[in-house]
Amino acid sequence: MSCGVTRVIFICSKSIKTDKGEYRCCRNIGYHDVKYTGGNRLIEVIGIRFKKAGKIYYFDPCNFSINKNDHVIVETSRGIEYGVVAIEPREVEESKLVSSLKPVLRIADNMDKYIHEENKKKAKDAIEICKVKAQEHGLDMKLVDCEYTFDNQKVIFYFVSDNRIDFRELVKDLAYIFKNRIELRQIGVRDHAKIVGAIGSCGQECCCKRFLGEFAPVTIKMARDQSLSLNQNKISGTCGRLMCCLKYEQNVYEEKLKKIPPCGTFVITDEGKGVVVDSYTLSEIVKVKLVNEDNNTETVKPFFVDNIAITKERDMAYAKKDEDIQFEYIEQLL
Repeated sequence: MSCGVTRVIFICSKSIKTDKGEYRCCRNIGYHDVKYTGGNRLIEVIGIRFKKAGKIYYFDPCNFSINKNDHVIVETSRGIEYGVVAIEPREVEESKLVSSLKPVLRIADNMDKYIHEENKKKAKDAIEICKVKAQEHGLDMKLVDCEYTFDNQKVIFYFVSDNRIDFRELVKDLAYIFKNRIELRQIGVRDHAKIVGAIGSCGQECCCKRFLGEFAPVTIKMARDQSLSLNQNKISGTCGRLMCCLKYEQNVYEEKLKKIPPCGTFVITDEGKGVVVDSYTLSEIVKVKLVNEDNNTETVKPFFVDNIAITKERDMAYAKKDEDIQFEYIEQLL
């Protein structure tokens, strides 16, 4: 496909019901340019968040003049939503988009902001009503959060529970009370901590609550690579899972570990041949045990990795063994 520009015409029309029973029609007709560069199609998108530190979703800006932190009304799979622009308009390759783009319906005005604030107030009342109804039905569930979609067509409740909950009768009661579609979502401990928030062992608010949009995979290997204690209390977050911050420096550790020989490896130094007995990953320093055969003495000295030559010989007596770990705990963390 040759380089060029294709103009795509779109038409979108939506009706939104407010809490006062009024309908506000939204209609937008416009276009955006799709560029072709060497066979790769570039599409203009913007990134929108619906919650603080929430996941960022791509939308079609629909030729609106949109800046970062602007409030917009968009169409989502859940209905009409109110969001905040987290990423300004940019061009991305079509292959990087996981699904078709939904349009931005309009930039939010004062009435939209009023409706959004009213929805948040109604959500606080709704969660209290849901708690009472859950107790009446004898359901073992802890309600965490509630939200209304912007168009007031759906009420979503988030809860945690150790068991599966049959909440069909509860949904019927709530639908009768709120006269809306009701959705109950059971969330995990990490999502629970993200919504509620807590103070981590570092003394700051949890990363997931402050800025993490998505949870990155964290493994016990990261704690080993960073020479951390495998004590459950030291490497677990407030949610009981492995701390998300283990991921932050892992790439640096992996790059440096490629250069550092494992303990028990024989190396050649300026002072002779020795065996590695310890290492400092970030400093790229290894401690080498040198044996003086003349007077039969042993000394341990630090050397930079760049100043030694690594051999294929290895003394397993100095190889570090993994600490005793409760495998049940590891299965729980992963």
